[in-house]
Amino acid sequence: MVKLVNIKWKSLLASLIMLGVSALVGCGPDISKSILTIEHASRGAFSAALSADGNYSLVSSIEHGAVLWDNQEQGLKYQWRHSNASDDLIHSLALANDNSTAVTANDNTFAVWSLENGQNLGYFEIESGTIRDIAISNAGKYVLYARSDNVVVHLDLESGRRIEFLGHQENINSIAMSPNGHFALTGGNDYAAYFWDTRTGQVIHRFNHPSRVTKVALDEQGRFAFTADSMKKASIWQLTSGDLKAQLQYIARQKIFSAVRFNQDASLLATGSPNRELALWRVSDGERIQTWRVQPREGSRPKSAVVFDVAFQENDSALLTESSSGLLEKFAQVEKP
Repeated sequence: MVKLVNIKWKSLLASLIMLGVSALVGCGPDISKSILTIEHASRGAFSAALSADGNYSLVSSIEHGAVLWDNQEQGLKYQWRHSNASDDLIHSLALANDNSTAVTANDNTFAVWSLENGQNLGYFEIESGTIRDIAISNAGKYVLYARSDNVVVHLDLESGRRIEFLGHQENINSIAMSPNGHFALTGGNDYAAYFWDTRTGQVIHRFNHPSRVTKVALDEQGRFAFTADSMKKASIWQLTSGDLKAQLQYIARQKIFSAVRFNQDASLLATGSPNRELALWRVSDGERIQTWRVQPREGSRPKSAVVFDVAFQENDSALLTESSSGLLEKFAQVEKP
């Protein structure tokens, strides 16, 4: 199950390009709509991630590479690229839970960046396969990424120590890593999600599904895991025992999740979907509390948008989303759990 490899990595200094900021603010009487809308990518986003506290958005687009936005100041902070090639598309990215670092990835390379000064902290080329998903730990110490050859790699950026997790038999669709980098949750087309120790590669729990696992997420305090498949099973698991905590309650025959986030005390779960839907759930029993719809990009046909990420704000009274429409949106929670 485990292969240890030492690798060398090289640094690459990146120029920081400051762009102008364009913002749109709007309100509407429909409580299912956002109470604040800010444009982050004028022609739509390719990928996006929100920081755990919602203070930062990292948005990838064809025109601008990866752009870090300060959501408190409502301004652009940094712009990052892997190269100047027009086809250099950053399709996977993540922000550390402590807002220290970010990671951006295209098919064959990934780069680590400082949120304090915008500098590049390392530039890496993978040895085989292509990158399918990526995560970064606090302080930018560890990076976890899934490859197209069914391998998950955990890399210690300080020592170069690498563990390859070989538990999956088919494509890996989603990964998550604990903030300290010591635990990983990975799900794939082999109908399984694995919760494993990144220091040893040993599996702690296996969560089985009746169809391919499309999305996984971890509670940042290590209490719960979320796994969802491509049909109708979305589950919340107790990480201490591996027992089922709750299943999300919905009647759809097929439901795909593209974004998942637990709130700070793990009493609530927010999810986003490829059909513009944002939903809030109660962790204790999986009941849905409230639903919203993100905006499609103006002029898009069909009028659709993928919710890339979601974050809780204002003591859980508000939710932020980033979507493929290139918009940051804020939603007010009007129903209490």
